[in-house]
Amino acid sequence: QVQLVESGGGLVQPGGSLRLSCAASGSIFSINAMGWYRQAPGKQRELVAGFTSRGSSNYSDSVKGRFTISRDATKKTVYLQMSSLKPEDTAVYYCNADIWTTSSSGYRNYWGQGTQVTVSS
Repeated sequence: QVQLVESGGGLVQPGGSLRLSCAASGSIFSINAMGWYRQAPGKQRELVAGFTSRGSSNYSDSVKGRFTISRDATKKTVYLQMSSLKPEDTAVYYCNADIWTTSSSGYRNYWGQGTQVTVSS
């Protein structure tokens, strides 16, 4: 069984910073694409930042220059460093990954449970 566990969310003032972490655990053979999505109230879930299957990173236009995604392959963990946060960044942030488990025959897509980020004064 595979789990993606996010941490690091919370309340921060505009202009502040937060660092989110997502750790994958379980019977994992390989992790492919891995990234962060967010969903604000009344809006669709959107990609924030991610690593493609080739290892390159991409960002939504709304966070370019403010957010940085990184990963530690040995720890099966991906991070999202968020700076210059704005009230419009308020959302539940979800980790997402394509994972090949030891009991599967290919990559399957998994979601974490989400962590709340609130940007407010």
